[in-house]
Amino acid sequence: MKPSAQPTFSEIAAVDLGSNSFRLQMARVVDGQLFMHDSLREMVRLGAGLNPDKTLSPEVMQRAIDCLSRFGERLRGVDPHAVRAVATNTFRVAKNARELLERAQDALGFPIEIIAGREEARMIFIGVSHGLPPSADPRLVIDIGGGSTEFIVGQNFEPQKMESLYMGCVSYSMRYFADGKLSEGNLRRAEIAARSEIQGIRREFSAGHWGEAIGSSGSARALGEILRLNGWSDGAITRTGLAELKNALLRAKDLRKLDLPGLSSERAPVLPGGFSIMSAAFAELGIERMTVANGALREGVLYELLGRIQHQDTREATVRQFKRRYHVDGPQATRVNALAQGLLKQIEHKLEMEREVARQYLGWTARLHEIGISIAHSGYHKHSAYIIENADMPGFSRMDQQMIGMLVRAQRRSLNKLPTLSHDPDHLAMILALRLAVLFHRNHMDVDLPKVRLQWGDNGYKLSVDEAWLADNPLTDAALAAEIAYWQDIGMTLQVNA
Repeated sequence: MKPSAQPTFSEIAAVDLGSNSFRLQMARVVDGQLFMHDSLREMVRLGAGLNPDKTLSPEVMQRAIDCLSRFGERLRGVDPHAVRAVATNTFRVAKNARELLERAQDALGFPIEIIAGREEARMIFIGVSHGLPPSADPRLVIDIGGGSTEFIVGQNFEPQKMESLYMGCVSYSMRYFADGKLSEGNLRRAEIAARSEIQGIRREFSAGHWGEAIGSSGSARALGEILRLNGWSDGAITRTGLAELKNALLRAKDLRKLDLPGLSSERAPVLPGGFSIMSAAFAELGIERMTVANGALREGVLYELLGRIQHQDTREATVRQFKRRYHVDGPQATRVNALAQGLLKQIEHKLEMEREVARQYLGWTARLHEIGISIAHSGYHKHSAYIIENADMPGFSRMDQQMIGMLVRAQRRSLNKLPTLSHDPDHLAMILALRLAVLFHRNHMDVDLPKVRLQWGDNGYKLSVDEAWLADNPLTDAALAAEIAYWQDIGMTLQVNA
């Protein structure tokens, strides 16, 4: 799909909705480079508001909304294309995340994407790498968040191995140090639990696979600052420094009595959990010394956004890679995409969603709609959807993958048996454009198609096709008759006029 012209921006913004804190980072764009300037940070502790049944409490949801309202004021007037907001682990696991997401988007004034753990890891590595000098040696990056910890090994700006483990400074502090007590027993239990998680990835992330270890985000920065100000290191995180900090925690016995230079009142409640995870990582992965980086997820989001603006979209690279991996029939994907886009263009004036967004979704879907044939031709649309919904797709959010998966699953056969079918009018319009394109190009060959006119009225859709052409193509004529019935099954009207 050819990129359409987009405006250039002198300023872009990233919003990071973490499990511990929410952050807004502004950056100026000068000659294609980013210069960070204004930033906002609030300790929302979203992960701490997760109830045992995995629902978020009303109090913490309101805290999140209030924070995003303030962020929204700072972003007021900024072009929607110049802002990207991402949500991480707590949004991934909370059962009522959808309710919060709708309110959060209203408060912020911009769409919010829930990203998968490995996608979070990928963008963390990009953010960290842009703040470091170039190096040919592989680097290990560890980012301890509020609800998850990301592990990445990569070179320069390219992550090569990525994992996201369900453990974070908020969740571990709540689980093992909820009463604020600090003892040899609960520190040991927390570290053993973290080591047990890390053992599953130790083979590919241990010393020998990288030359330098780097910590990013709040926990790593807090640990490095505490070690430096207490004279236990030069600002790096070291084994000996962590041992000294553990002794200090045990001497205090209670978080409320812990008084250490460099430890803020905001960081104190989640310090034991972050410390335990870091100690476990050092032990399991053979780390002796870790430097602390300034960059993290929000910087990665900004560089990713800059790439999209400059037509260096990671999502396009991912689609190309998937086409190669699953041996997609390239000419057929091009045929289906061209016709689907042409049909959508005839009715896009009635779309509620942004036209360029609809075109992008339809383009990605058309190019990937047959990847499931590599598994089996029978039911290939279901196989295609499963791959898209569950694979790691760099650049795509979970919601992107769900949308494309829904469109792919709806490309053929019955519509009323699809559990994930969206009845949103815009989504149905994209589905119709895709289904008709697949239908007309069923023979996978270059053919002379008639002029096809698609209209979208109050009572449904109307398709006009040359009568003589239909008479010469009885298989397509029969398929269009079946298509009318499929749409009737979901209460929609599709008329085919000669």
